[in-house]
Amino acid sequence: MGEAAGTYRKLRLLDAAGLGRAIARMANEFVEAEGGTDGFVLIGIRTRGVPLARRLAAEIERTEHVRVSVGLLDITLYRDDLSTIAASPVLKKTEIPFPVEGRTVILCDDVLFTGRTVRAAMDAILDFGRPRKILLAVLVDRGRRELPIEAQFVGKRIATSATEIVSVTFRETDGVDDVWLLDRQVLPKTPRRAARRAVRAKRPKRRSKK
Repeated sequence: MGEAAGTYRKLRLLDAAGLGRAIARMANEFVEAEGGTDGFVLIGIRTRGVPLARRLAAEIERTEHVRVSVGLLDITLYRDDLSTIAASPVLKKTEIPFPVEGRTVILCDDVLFTGRTVRAAMDAILDFGRPRKILLAVLVDRGRRELPIEAQFVGKRIATSATEIVSVTFRETDGVDDVWLLDRQVLPKTPRRAARRAVRAKRPKRRSKK
């Protein structure tokens, strides 16, 4: 996800080089876990799961000299909060030009948080067929799950508070590779307001009349 309004940058989690290293490691883990490149496909959850899936596929092709199929998935109609987000939600294109039946599907997303996006993605995948298994790859796992869903391949894990947000940007979608931990903007006290509080604090307390 990109940066949200009303937040400030708190900590850089990955720069462009670190992001590249994380993706390279994850791609290597895929191949080791599956014992090669046969039988698995990558499906990116829109929006920023798509560039992640494509880069993972490119890394596998660079090291293994094998082109892994990549699909694109829009989960809008499968969300459990669909009735609350918009009267007419904007749908993006789903492109899965290969069979998922009997194959290992590796779902790719930028951030794993509550788990609800992944649940919706699994429901969507099952409408295309019955995979042999579904695995999850995320660039950042920020914890605070609301559903019993875990990622098998993770670029970076970090514990976050309720006010913090993880911002992931890719060159393909945002023009820059970056991962930041954001926090809600807390407005500082204005000098005038602070001065009024100081004056009130110095005033003697009135004694009540008996």
